[in-house]
Parts: sequence; structure tokens; C-alpha cells
Amino acid sequence: MIQLGVNIDHVATVRQARYRAGAGSGALAGAGGLDAGGGASSAAAVGAGGAVGGEPDPVRAAHEAELGGADGITIHLREDRRHIQDRDVELLRRLVRVKLNLEMAATDEMVGIACRVQPHTAMLVPEGRQEVTTEGGLDVARNLPRLKEVVARLKASGLIVSAFIDAEESQIAAAIQSGFDVCEVHTGPYAHAFASCGGDFRRAELATELEKVAAAGRRIRGAGLRFNAGHALNYHNVGPIAALPGIAELHIGHAIVSRAVFTGLRAAVREMKALMVTSAARGG
Repeated sequence: MIQLGVNIDHVATVRQARYRAGAGSGALAGAGGLDAGGGASSAAAVGAGGAVGGEPDPVRAAHEAELGGADGITIHLREDRRHIQDRDVELLRRLVRVKLNLEMAATDEMVGIACRVQPHTAMLVPEGRQEVTTEGGLDVARNLPRLKEVVARLKASGLIVSAFIDAEESQIAAAIQSGFDVCEVHTGPYAHAFASCGGDFRRAELATELEKVAAAGRRIRGAGLRFNAGHALNYHNVGPIAALPGIAELHIGHAIVSRAVFTGLRAAVREMKALMVTSAARGG
């Protein structure tokens, strides 16, 4: 069955918008999250600068996503710590019962953190300080020697290693050569075409972008790698991607967190998972 990884970075973004000044560049301190019985802890996170609160807590969000049927939790520990903090990574690794997918740049610092914390999957992504969110796939082809080294280090630590890449043959071939276990195909161009074409697959632009993702999936699976996809997927455009043959997992964040403002996170996750499963069944 197709799986859903819920990205909770945006929950941390809301928290940091309120507490960034108090917390400074370091991690928010304080346990927060879940108690030993699996419920929500009443302990408040306390910022290093003395601010009390630390809400909304990504650990609580992960718990709600799990209860909604999430198969995994995705977080991106960025070098500038703009949303997810080191404290979050540590707590989530201890408390999340489903898979934990750590998005990260291919830096020595992040490799060290991943090897120490031991998430289920380490996903290498490009990172720019001026971007709002990840804007394109990792250029594996241009950085092949370095990425082969990073992948080897992560795999030696026992981690499954994933690459977030554009649906291009050169990038897929380089990812295979680098030793990645998983390729997550960037669906941003598909999502943009879906919006600009009003979801009309008779429009060549949209049909072409969907076929690019499908072709990438065939190539990835043919090489024996796991085929995942993600970026800018939402409740309107997710169906055709979920229906692609052999797709294993989708990573979705912003759409789910946005819907959760009105429905609650548990319900928002449940609705997305149902859409994916139904679409995958029809596609199969």
C-alpha cells in the first residue's frame, strides 16, 4: 500500500515565528511532546532566552499525524535552523513510532548528526539560505564524488539514504551511481502545471509533466531503487501521482498543515491518506 510521510516543518515555522527572538540560534530547551503513556505532555518548552511556551510543538504534531495514519514523519534540519531545531530531532527520534525521515544538506555537520541520531532515512536535499523552501532537486550529477562519499558514510552508519532529485535521466543515473537506496522525485513542476492548466490533463503541459514523473519512476524502479515523490502536492493534485505504478511513498507537508488549521492535524492526515490510497487502488 502507498505510504504517506508527513512533513511537519511548517509546524516548527509557526513556533519559531513567535519564539525565535527568545530562543536565539540554539535549540528550544524543555522536553515537551509526549509523556510515557503516549499522550501529550503538559510540559512547556522554554527558550534559551527565557520565553515560555514553544508552541506549536512539532513533537505533538508528529503524534497527531501518527494517529491520523501517517506512515512516517519528515523533518528538515536546515543549517540556519530556521524551523526544526536540534532539540526537535532528538525528541522525535525517541518518541516517533513510525519512520523518521531526516532531510539534510550534504555537509559534515549534518552527516554527523544523522549518524548519531539514527533516523530511519537520511534524505539529501539542496539548501539555499534565501529560499523559502526547497526549490529544486539535488544536483547529484555535478557533485558526484562528494555525494558518493556522503552516501557511503551514511550507509556505513546503517541508514537508508535517499536523494531528492528532479525527474531527469542525468540525475537519476548519477543517483544510481552514487549508491542511493531511494530516489524521491521532485513534483514541483507537475504541481505548477496542474495549477496553471486547471487540472486539465488534455493540456500538453500537464500531461508532459506527469509523464516525466512516471518515466522517472520506471527508471528508478528498474534500477532496483525505491521510488518516492513529493513537493507541492495537495488535496487537488495528489491523485494522479499516487496512481503511478510502483510509487512507494509521498512526502507532503504544507497542504496538510494548512488544512489542519481548520480540521485538526489528525483529520487532515487521515483525509490525505484516504485520497492517496483510493487513487493508488484505481491506478493499480
